[in-house]
Amino acid sequence: MTPKTTPQTHSRLDDDDYPAYTMGRAAEMIGATPGFLRAIGEARLIAPLRSEGGHRRYSRYQLRIAARARELVDAGTPIEAACRIVILEDQLEEAMRLNEELRKAGAEADESPGPGPEGRTRADGRN
Repeated sequence: MTPKTTPQTHSRLDDDDYPAYTMGRAAEMIGATPGFLRAIGEARLIAPLRSEGGHRRYSRYQLRIAARARELVDAGTPIEAACRIVILEDQLEEAMRLNEELRKAGAEADESPGPGPEGRTRADGRN
């Protein structure tokens, strides 16, 4: 017998922001302790969602962020500084992504045929 899956189930599997992991599982996946996850939550690096029972739940995106913070802490960076570094890295990555999108949109606009100088109409309506 095969379990029933719905399109919503498949979209959750692909959703990096879906809070699928319990604290214990999340800690195990990144090689940290639940206390570490609580500490980076208190430092506001990540904000896990809560299950109906009040338990913390983490997404894959949050786990990637937590894993990066753990790397920095393991290298000797204080947790507060590690959290700030990770936030700045994330902001830089997002700014670079947006910059690239704008660059592509600008290049596409430059390539699109527009009226040449002879096809332009002056503001007063005359050519």
